[in-house]
Amino acid sequence: MLKPYQTEPYSDFNLEANASAYRRAISQVESELGERALLVIGGEHIDTDASIESLNPAFPEQRVGTSASASLEHVDQAIDAAWEAYADWSRRTASERAGLIHRVGDIIAERKYEFAAWQTFEAGKNWAEAEADVAEALDFCRYYAHQALALSEPVPVYQVPGETNESWLRPIGAGVIIPPWNFPLAILVGMTVGPIAAGNTVVLKPASNTPLVGWGFLKVLEEAGLPPGVVNFLPGSGGVIGDALVDHPRTRFINFTGSKEVGLRIAERSAKVNPGQRWLKRSYMEMGGKDGLIVDDTCDLEAAATDVVRSAFGFQGQKCSACSRLIVFESVHDELLEKVIEIGSQLSVGPGTENYPVGPVISGAQHRSILSEIALGVDSAELVMGGHAIERDGGYYIEPTIFDGVASQSRLAQHEIFGPVLSVISVKDFDEALDVANGTEFGLTGGLYSSDERRLDRVVRDFYVGNLYLNRKITGALVGVQPFGGYNMSGSNAKAGGPDYLRLFMEMKSVSRRT
Repeated sequence: MLKPYQTEPYSDFNLEANASAYRRAISQVESELGERALLVIGGEHIDTDASIESLNPAFPEQRVGTSASASLEHVDQAIDAAWEAYADWSRRTASERAGLIHRVGDIIAERKYEFAAWQTFEAGKNWAEAEADVAEALDFCRYYAHQALALSEPVPVYQVPGETNESWLRPIGAGVIIPPWNFPLAILVGMTVGPIAAGNTVVLKPASNTPLVGWGFLKVLEEAGLPPGVVNFLPGSGGVIGDALVDHPRTRFINFTGSKEVGLRIAERSAKVNPGQRWLKRSYMEMGGKDGLIVDDTCDLEAAATDVVRSAFGFQGQKCSACSRLIVFESVHDELLEKVIEIGSQLSVGPGTENYPVGPVISGAQHRSILSEIALGVDSAELVMGGHAIERDGGYYIEPTIFDGVASQSRLAQHEIFGPVLSVISVKDFDEALDVANGTEFGLTGGLYSSDERRLDRVVRDFYVGNLYLNRKITGALVGVQPFGGYNMSGSNAKAGGPDYLRLFMEMKSVSRRT
């Protein structure tokens, strides 16, 4: 019997006991830096001559560790191992699978700060962001365990005289998991345990920026007793290993989270039927966002400004749900912007190990890309805060940045920068605000700050996003509380952390018997 599901509470790091515990976790992980992650295929740990190097984005001279890098030969081996394991795993009872996956979450919970500290080193997350990531990961384990039990029940159907009729949901086979680097435990875990809770097996290709966090998860799976081959771990090049996994004729489904460009490429490749393929591959693409928060002339501007800053600059804006567009009524523009700048300018920037509010961006390539977008933005809008790199220990730091006077169809307002950059767009009225809010190719998150009930009701109908937040920040979806996924070019709206997520990796079988 599983414990009733409830979301994992967050720690208050103002309490010295919690702060001291996190510092101890940092010290412990720092003593373990340099570890090498291995491939895991059918339960066998495999090293290779090729390597992926993981660096601390706050101090790139510090190597977090290395990972073996797979070859094309390993792709066939991993797919074969997943199918071999599927024969047994898919036939186990839902209760057995659910109990094991719930146990995975419990093990992660026992080492929550340790898993968070690995993210502080490998992804540059401060304490709160890292712990929230770990909490989400264990929530996924516990929630999907419950959903596996719920979906194991017969599907309700009507009966007719002379027959008995039953319909059941069944797992579909061996698939591929391609998670992002920005939530290196939470999204990786959720994308993996959902399909396997439903009875499938997978090949997991972790993001190359954060392989050590994924490696830690693999070790927990083994400790929990997951049978060999149910999850195979295959770090490697996205353009080589990722493509080969997507193209493989024995890949049954692809579960992807990342950029729009990569997602569209995977969707196109997965639609092609390759020689020997016996099914149409299912593919779920969760991609980017250009998320907008509308602030009108009836709300508490202080509260709005606080949540704008939290939504825009949490984890350096490296969230697909981050507020990158502030859409504000002209009548309150000046007052609100002054408050946003006042709050935003107080954010200090530094390493996550020291728990700065704003840390480094993930890599040198991302650092260059964001600074390039800022340089382009200066030509089309007014830079009112930040906009520069910060030199500190060679880390990939960028000041929290705000542009004002941004045109709604400009690159600043349309292109996903994926960094600490906020574009402020003024509108005359609520109709224009909604037009601007819906005026991108994306549709992931959005929000409205208002005390006008008619406006609040209207955005529920007319703001076309998968996750809408009213009078609060627009990041931080909770598993089982706010199923997460977007519209349009934000992806397939698969709704991670929702009651129908496991259903995506199952198919229905109907059985009729004459009586």
